Amino acid sequence: MSKHSLLTLVAGLSILILLPFTQSNYGVFVLCSWLVYSISAMGLNLTLGYAGQVSLAQASFMGIGAYMTALMTMAGVPWPAAMIAAMVSCFVIGFLLGYPALRVQHHFLAFITLAFNALVVLVLRNEEWLTGGTYGIVGVPRPEVFGLPTQTPLAFYFFVLALFVLMAAGLYAIIRSPWGRAFKALRENPIRANSLGVDIRQTTLLAFAIGSSYGGLAGSLLAQLTQFIDPHSFGLTISLKVLLMVIVGGAGFFFGPILGALLIVLAPEFLRFTEGYYLMIYATLVIVLMVFCPTGLLGLVERARTAMKLRQNPNATTWEAGR
Repeated sequence: MSKHSLLTLVAGLSILILLPFTQSNYGVFVLCSWLVYSISAMGLNLTLGYAGQVSLAQASFMGIGAYMTALMTMAGVPWPAAMIAAMVSCFVIGFLLGYPALRVQHHFLAFITLAFNALVVLVLRNEEWLTGGTYGIVGVPRPEVFGLPTQTPLAFYFFVLALFVLMAAGLYAIIRSPWGRAFKALRENPIRANSLGVDIRQTTLLAFAIGSSYGGLAGSLLAQLTQFIDPHSFGLTISLKVLLMVIVGGAGFFFGPILGALLIVLAPEFLRFTEGYYLMIYATLVIVLMVFCPTGLLGLVERARTAMKLRQNPNATTWEAGR
C-alpha cells in the first residue's frame, strides 16, 4: 500500500471515529445501518465484482445470520459464539449454493439464487414455532464487549465499526492473495483461467461461500441494531438493494460497495425534505447514474484518471494508462 493510500485510509478512519459525536441518536443509527450494509455489499462484491458470479440471495444469508444470532443469544449463548456460528453456517450454505454456478451462468444463475432467497423467506415466515412467523422476533439483545454494554447508540456504533474494519481488512487480504487473483481470472475468462491452473470448481464455490459469510455477519449485526427482525426484512427487495450498492459504487473495486452503500442508505435521508416525492427523485437519480455510469462511480473515476494519463502521454496504451 502506497503512502498516499495509507494517509487517505487513516484520514477516513479518523472521520468515522469522530463523525458519530456530531450526530443525533437517529444519525448514529443511520451510520450503523450504512456500516452493516457495507459489510453485506463487500461480500457480494467478492462474489459478483471479483469472481463474476451473479447472486440475488445476499438478503437470505443476512436473514439466516440474523435469526441464528437472535435465537442463540436469546437462549443464553454468548454473542461471539452465536455470530461465529451464523457466519460458519452461511459459509457452508453458500458453498452448497455455489454448485449450480458450476453448470449455469449469468441470468440462469440469478434465477436460482432468487429462488433460494424466496425459499428462505418462506421458511422464516411459515415456521412460526421457531421464527415467530410474520410477527418476527422482538427484543434481540445487544452484546457486551469486554464487559462493556453496547446498549447506547454510540457504543454499538463503535462495536459495528470495529467489525467493519476487521472484515474490510480480511477482504483486502483475500483480494491481494493468490485467491484474489484466481477470483479475477474466473471473472475475466474461466476457460483461460482453467488452462493456467486455476481450480474453477473450488474458486467458484469459495466465492459464494466467503461472500455469503459476510452476509451472515451483516444480518447478525442488523438484528442487534434494530433488536427486531421479521421475514419481510430479508426479501428480494433487500437483495436488490445490496446488489444496487455494489453496482452504483463500482463492482470489482474495493471501496465500491462502501461508497454504494453510503449513497443508497443516505440519499433517501437527504431527500426526505421533498416529502412524498423523495422516492421518485431517488429512483430517477439511480437510473440516470446507471445510464451514464454503468461501471459505477469508482468506474467513472477510473475512466477519468485513465483519460488524464492518456492526455499527458498520448503514446501510452489504454492498458498502460489504466495501471
